[in-house]
Amino acid sequence: MSNQDAPPFSWHYDAELNDETLEIHGRKLFFIIVLFSIILLFTALFLFARRICRRHGLLPITTFHSIQPRHAPPPSPPQGLDPDAIKKLPIILHQAPPSPNRALEETECCICLSAFVDGEKLKVLPGCDHSFHCECVDKWLVNHSNCPLCRASLKFDSSFPRVLIQEPPIRHSVPL
Repeated sequence: MSNQDAPPFSWHYDAELNDETLEIHGRKLFFIIVLFSIILLFTALFLFARRICRRHGLLPITTFHSIQPRHAPPPSPPQGLDPDAIKKLPIILHQAPPSPNRALEETECCICLSAFVDGEKLKVLPGCDHSFHCECVDKWLVNHSNCPLCRASLKFDSSFPRVLIQEPPIRHSVPL
C-alpha cells in the first residue's frame, strides 16, 4: 500500500458562518438545560454549606487583608513558674568531686551543655536535686514548670495540704 492510493485530504473553509448549521433542538436543548441546572444547584449547595460551617465555627473566616480568624482564641497563660518562685530556689557553689568514685555526680549543665567550674553558682531544683547554671535554669523555668533533665514537676498546688499522711495521735492513759 502506497501513499498514492490514498485519497487526497483537502480543507474546506467557508468565509461566512452559516447560522443554519448551529441549531439546537429536542434532546440537545434538554441536555444543556439539565446540565446547566445541575451545575447551578451544586454551586448553590456548596455556598450554602460553606456559610453554615462558617457560622458554626467549623471553618475560619478569612479576608484578603488578614488570614487570622475574627474569633481568635485567647492566648494561653504562661506555663512556667512565677519569678518569685524562681528566685527562691536554693543556690550552691559547685565543687569538683575529690575522688573518681564520686564521678557520677553532675559535671555539666544539661541546658547549655557546658561543664561546671569550681566555685560556680548553681541552682538546685527541689524534689529531684538536679543542678544547673542559674541563668540557664531561670530562662527554662520562665516557660516550663518542670525539671529539664527528669521532667519532674516543680509546681505545687497550695490548696492541697503539705502533709498528706499524718502520724496517729499519741494516746496517754490516765489512771483512775
